[in-house]
Amino acid sequence: MFPNVPTGIFDVISQKAKYALRALVALAKANDSLMIGEIAARKNIPRKFLEQILLELKRHGIVQSRRGKLGGYALLMPADRITFGQVLRIVDGPIAPLPCLSRIAYRRCPDCQTEESCEIRRVFARVAESAREVLDRTSIADSLSSSLLDDTGRKARELATL
Repeated sequence: MFPNVPTGIFDVISQKAKYALRALVALAKANDSLMIGEIAARKNIPRKFLEQILLELKRHGIVQSRRGKLGGYALLMPADRITFGQVLRIVDGPIAPLPCLSRIAYRRCPDCQTEESCEIRRVFARVAESAREVLDRTSIADSLSSSLLDDTGRKARELATL
């Protein structure tokens, strides 16, 4: 599969991506800079791992660091402009269940005769497109909204009744 991408069908995102998203949510809620130790404690993230994640997000222009007594990390971009899809691509790489569906790291599947006739690819192409649509439309700010939580709860209840 892809490097840095989970291999299990139910491992949709890596633990590193979850930590990155949690850290960004903490920064969005703070509306100011936070020290790494504060973020780590609030979101239960190993400090050393969080340092690596924040440096990666800094290199991509998502967060900024400040030195000194009032230093720490803060969002560089507004929370409503940072999407889940953007963060996942930075941390985990392509958002694609099959290498032949990746937009940025395309690879032909070795066991596939033709992509046009591949039944598996057709189904997972729909899955990938749906996932990208949601992830690329959902921002860190959206995740803080109670309406998103309400939608998630309602959808989970609907699925439970199927």
